[in-house]
Order: sequence, then C-alpha cells, then structure tokens
Amino acid sequence: MAKRRTKASASRTAGNGKKATAVKPKSSNRSTTAKSASKKHKQDKHAKDQHDMSPNADGPYPYDERMPKKEYEHTLLQLQIEMVKVQKWIKEKKQKILLIFEGRDAAGKGGTIKRFREHLNPRGARVVALEKPNETERGQWYFQRYIAQLPTNGEIVFFDRSWYNRAGVEPVMGFCDTSQYQRFLHQVPGVEKALAESGMWLFKLWFDVGREQQRKRIEDREKDPLKQWKTSPMDYESMNRWDMYTRARNAMLLMTDTPDCPWTVIRSDDKRRARIGAISHVLTQLPYKGKDKHVVDALDPLIVGKARAMYPEKSRNLFNLTEQL
Repeated sequence: MAKRRTKASASRTAGNGKKATAVKPKSSNRSTTAKSASKKHKQDKHAKDQHDMSPNADGPYPYDERMPKKEYEHTLLQLQIEMVKVQKWIKEKKQKILLIFEGRDAAGKGGTIKRFREHLNPRGARVVALEKPNETERGQWYFQRYIAQLPTNGEIVFFDRSWYNRAGVEPVMGFCDTSQYQRFLHQVPGVEKALAESGMWLFKLWFDVGREQQRKRIEDREKDPLKQWKTSPMDYESMNRWDMYTRARNAMLLMTDTPDCPWTVIRSDDKRRARIGAISHVLTQLPYKGKDKHVVDALDPLIVGKARAMYPEKSRNLFNLTEQL
C-alpha cells in the first residue's frame, strides 16, 4: 500500500519541506465502512448469500456475476480522472510512487496496470517488466537490476512482477537454491523499509485468482491470436503446482507483510471489480490535491483488503524449498 505509505504509518518529508505522517486507514474508515460504492457492492443483487460473503481470499468468490459494464466504465473513468490529479500532484511536490504487482499467472496484473496508466502522461508513468536475468545480472546482487528501475521525483513506476519472483516462481520452479531463497526473504524487508524511509510511496498489491478462473484464462489466451504472446510453456506447469505456489505465497507473507510495507490483496476473479478496487485503494492512501472523496471512498472489503484479513495467519508457514528441488 502506501505511505511513504508504503503502506505504513511512517513519517516522511513532504515536498513543501514540512513533515507529514501517513496513517493506516482505519477499518471503520475506508476498507470496512466504504460509503456509496461499498454499500452498493453489499447490496449488489449478484452477491452471494451473506454466509458466503467472507473476506478470506482462499474461500469462494463473493459475487456470482461480473460488475455491470456500464457501472464499471463510469466508475473507472472517475478513478482515472483522480489518477491524473495524482500525477500532477507528484510532479508539483516531487513525490515518487512505486507500485508492485504480484500474483499468480493470469490474475489480471497487466490489465490493471493498463487501466492505471490509460490517461496518464507516459513520460512520468513507466512500466517495468524485466526479462529473465542475463549473465551479467546473474552475477550481481539480486536486487541490483530492480534498484536501477526505481522512480525518481515526479514519477510513477509500475513493476509488472518484481523482486518477488524469488519468493514465488523461482523456488517453486526450481530456478533458485535454498540459500538464495532464504537470503532474499531475510533481505527484502530491510530493502523495502529503506525505500519507504527515503520518502517513496510503496504499494505492494497481490492479485488473487481462483484455480478454475486461472485455468479458463490461460486456455482462452491460447485461442486468442492477440493474446498468445502472454502464454509460456510454464503456464500449465504452474497450474499443476497450485498448492506449491500457495505455500510459497504464505511463506512470503509471513516474512514480508511488515508494518512498514504491508501487502494488499485484490481478489481478481472479476477483473472489473479488481481494477476498480486496486485503483481505489491507491487513491485512498495518497494526500493529493483536489481529491474527490465521493469517488475515492469506495472500497469493497470483499475484494480489497489487508493480507492479514484476506489470508488466515495460521496458514503462514515457511516454504520448505528442499522438498521442491
């Protein structure tokens, strides 16, 4: 999330030289008492029965049908107008924002980034999607090639996957060894805390998609000539290792869901709700000028929430990498 709001409630220096403090949104404030939109979600005729309306992201998805297209398009446009205000604000106040998008394959990360950036000046809103490391990069400190891509003043950077490859795909698929994996988990909280303390707004967004929905999306990609570039030989292998990815995710949360830089979970079986939820969440955290609170205060707690609320903490255990290699 953010503050430096890297999602935290840490102090930072604003562009005007005065000290500002980012405070975590109170559960009674935004995430759980969202006004107009969240009330609308709760009253949505397509929502499941109340006993199914659990925030547990490993449970059933809380809506039977997609968000209506007209409602989605209207809400998205209003949020994109707010993002334009954010970009103006960060340039004027010399702020910098890093958004990390992680999650399972086909969870909707790329599509959400596209909606974030759709009406922004691309010169100040970069997407970073690195290829696998080359020989030179493999000899560097693991974080080094990502550090080179961090935002400067007045810039928003979107990491479409990030250094968290080492907490997910690499250990699950056998692309790193035990010492590399464990070193990463111990180093990353300190790296992120340093970024937050430097004045960077850091958001870590985890997109959660259900097993059947993931399979459907991957199969659809293979049939669509415009989306076949998204497919890879590892897609079906990753689906076959669903449980391993789950254990790796839980270990990642155990070690990296910190007070300074917590994770926010976006349930993405319905891409429309996920996009609305992700953009809304980021906007709630930023103190930009001209914020329309009637537009921004619209989080659906069944779709967007803190990792500790979305995934039971009792399920967080270290991932035994030696069993996978």
